[in-house]
Amino acid sequence: MIELRIHGRGGQGGVTLAKIIATTRFLQGDSVQAFGIYAAERSGAPLQAFCRYSREPIVNRNLVYKPHHVIVLDPTLVGPGILSGLKAEGWILINAPGSPAPFSERFPGYRIAVVDATAIARENGLGTRSVPIVNTALAGAVARVLGFELKWVQSALEHLGFVGGNLTASSRGYDEVTVLDTPLDSEATVEAVKPSTARVPGFLTRPSGELPAIKTGQWATEQPRRQQMVPPCNHVCPAGNDVQGFLQALAREEQDEALAILLRTNPFPSVCGRVCPAPCVESCNRMGLDGAVHVRELERLAGDRGQVNIEPMTERFESVAVVGSGPAGLSAAYHLRRLGYRVKVFEASDHVGGLLRSGIPGYRLPLEVIDREIGRIVELGVEIVTGSPVDRNRLLELTRSYDALAVATGLQELRSLRLGLEETTKVVQGIDFLDRSRRGEVRVDGEEIIVVGGGNTAMDAARSALRLGALSVRIVYRRTRKEMPAIPEEIEQGLEEGIAIDFLTQPISLEELEDGRCRLVCRRMVLGEADESGRRRPVDVPGSDFSMECHRLILALGQSPDLSVFPEGTEVRQDGRLIGLLETPVFAVGDLATKDGTVAAAIGSGRRCALHIHKMLFGNSLSDEDRPEDWVDIWRDVVIEPDSLKMHLFERRPPMEVGTLLPEARRSTFDEVHLGLSDLDEAKRCLSCGVCNECDLCVTYCPEGVLKRVGHRFEFDYAYCKGCGVCAAECPRNVIFMSHL
Repeated sequence: MIELRIHGRGGQGGVTLAKIIATTRFLQGDSVQAFGIYAAERSGAPLQAFCRYSREPIVNRNLVYKPHHVIVLDPTLVGPGILSGLKAEGWILINAPGSPAPFSERFPGYRIAVVDATAIARENGLGTRSVPIVNTALAGAVARVLGFELKWVQSALEHLGFVGGNLTASSRGYDEVTVLDTPLDSEATVEAVKPSTARVPGFLTRPSGELPAIKTGQWATEQPRRQQMVPPCNHVCPAGNDVQGFLQALAREEQDEALAILLRTNPFPSVCGRVCPAPCVESCNRMGLDGAVHVRELERLAGDRGQVNIEPMTERFESVAVVGSGPAGLSAAYHLRRLGYRVKVFEASDHVGGLLRSGIPGYRLPLEVIDREIGRIVELGVEIVTGSPVDRNRLLELTRSYDALAVATGLQELRSLRLGLEETTKVVQGIDFLDRSRRGEVRVDGEEIIVVGGGNTAMDAARSALRLGALSVRIVYRRTRKEMPAIPEEIEQGLEEGIAIDFLTQPISLEELEDGRCRLVCRRMVLGEADESGRRRPVDVPGSDFSMECHRLILALGQSPDLSVFPEGTEVRQDGRLIGLLETPVFAVGDLATKDGTVAAAIGSGRRCALHIHKMLFGNSLSDEDRPEDWVDIWRDVVIEPDSLKMHLFERRPPMEVGTLLPEARRSTFDEVHLGLSDLDEAKRCLSCGVCNECDLCVTYCPEGVLKRVGHRFEFDYAYCKGCGVCAAECPRNVIFMSHL
């Protein structure tokens, strides 16, 4: 499959150029796509259009992020942004007069072609003098560059109704395009540091005749250097947090600074500090020394105790609509507002928060925590409208009023089992049960409850049923505990509270009994080969059927995205009828796009969406001028492993105890189970893996005194450094390493 991206301005015909190229390939038997984004109807507005063609059927509906070739309709748009994702040695075709040589020096490693499509368009009366329509001239140039026959392009133009001057322009574009087919070398010249072979001057005399200075650095064969590696907690954080940074701020007892660091990436630190599965804890390098750092609890502490005033970095005229007020939608809205955009969130229900409010029980996430953090987003200037569902018609209306749309409607399609009694009130969906529980609309006093599933929704529904008066609660799950996707801590706490779990058990039918209860027939399973999820597939054990009785069956089998709101390509159809064309780009965010299923992952997805929208509207990533002073991105190359740390230099210090309600106390209350940390000392256990925390051991142990700290910087005086390596040996975090001369 070949993918093209077109950069231009409204009125130049960029979207039409994509359609011309697509039609050219379609008439040759290819599967094709062509579509555009952002304000194609607005004269002069930045525009991107895309084209795909392949001999195989095209099923990908995403934007083109890694084009094989790029076409630039307006030379004022030539900049680093056009290289985003462009594959090595791809063509860059630019509408510009003159030679491709200046562009080849600017974009080494790519093949360059230029054609003065503007002059061709004006001479053929295409468009106006101020806004010439350059697409047909560029279509001819594309044919020449990509090896199409000119007659293919002209057949496509005639098929689309472009005749007369358009055919002439395409022919001239084909003939007049200038190409530089050999990419310049893209590798920068690196000047190697080599040992000197020159003879060292005499001890008493130098070539200049003056007395020598005895600089012992001449004796060294190695020199110390500094590096910064990626702490594993930063690397695995789904929200993209600077975990090491906020922990070090807490270690300095700077709660406000810790919160400020978190708010650069995550508008919900108090929420994540309660419900995140905490992969940072699982990957903590301190695990093998004396126990992982309680990162999640420290995030909660910073979120609960810190005080920070967040304001937009600037004010922009562009506006963005966000559909859905769950963690993904609100995260996208928060970051877009921080970047200065006018943001409006549309929520179908009467309450803001999505799954945060309806799907997570109060014993894990109190409502006041949700309200406080959503309040911060509202205070930032994000407008939220409740009771405003968005279907395809409404989506189309929004594209006419906003510069971009982010759709974050989560996983709406509930999965079920064909057990024979799905229509009975005895069978309820776990997510609906949790929502009604949050609203105080359900009790199960004296009932025997069975929950089917092994994820967080199953555990939350089971533990909530216990708190709502259930006589007994039993979970049935078709794999083993090892494969359960629920947070391990939640499973353990559920067992402590008295919930039973039947592993390797698959429900197969349900029948209603005369006493109002139900009989659930199940079958024993064994684990076979791994399936597409990487987990071993459950296999029936013949003749192992058994039954259990219950008053209510709760299904928590997962959910799927509801994509009915999305159009296909740029056309919006409903019941087979074309109802309009999209006029702005639409982005899927959070679980709707990724199906990751965690709050932290949804938050990270929202942030990435905001950056994509910003890049799309402005044609490049955050520049130094655009970037807020406190904006960070935790993406580096090397993740530091435990064996790269000098663990013997760290004191053993077991983790602090985290207070929790006793099991017997929490069975009948929705009071928060976790009580949090009492102080900041746990943050001081952070090893700051691969990142200097200014411990000064290197300065202390330098035998020559040639290493000094100046403010937050460290300076080596290489003129006198003998390269003994003591500083590297005493650096616990592998920040200092020895480099051969």
